Amino acid sequence: MITGRVLVAAALLLAACGGDDGPVSRAESVPSRATGPYDVERVVDGDTVRLTNGDSVRLIGIDTPETVDPRQPVQCFGEEASEYAHELLDGESVYLELDPTQGELDRYGRVLAYVWLPDGRHVNEEMVAQGYAHEYTYELPYRYQDEFQAAEADARAADRGLWSPDTCAGVTS
Repeated sequence: MITGRVLVAAALLLAACGGDDGPVSRAESVPSRATGPYDVERVVDGDTVRLTNGDSVRLIGIDTPETVDPRQPVQCFGEEASEYAHELLDGESVYLELDPTQGELDRYGRVLAYVWLPDGRHVNEEMVAQGYAHEYTYELPYRYQDEFQAAEADARAADRGLWSPDTCAGVTS
């Protein structure tokens, strides 16, 4: 069940700071429009996490190979993508940044957000840059689309992760 705590906190913060892009003291590169911290309860897969407040969060702008969809087999490099998400997020508190161009919830009721670690790392971008996720545009361009596309191009050029000819060569279906 979606608690709405993340959405309410995000709306209050955006109203208070006018959506300012500037850094805040908690971490130099976590945008001030991000809310949190929120404790990660568990990593569902490479692009979805569950918070201890009950919210499920779908990371905007990325798609990782499937591992938990009962309608399809585990996709190439899916286990590795999930494991990397575990490395980044297990036991962490995170900050969430919403993007008004993407809506607040997906069709499954998950909060759509960018996830930031307290040290300023952008989890969504990190997953793409290290070759664990495809850049993914659902319908409309999103805030970090150019950065994610550049990160994917770099991962492809370096044969990193799912782009390696020894893994999937980018084919995950």
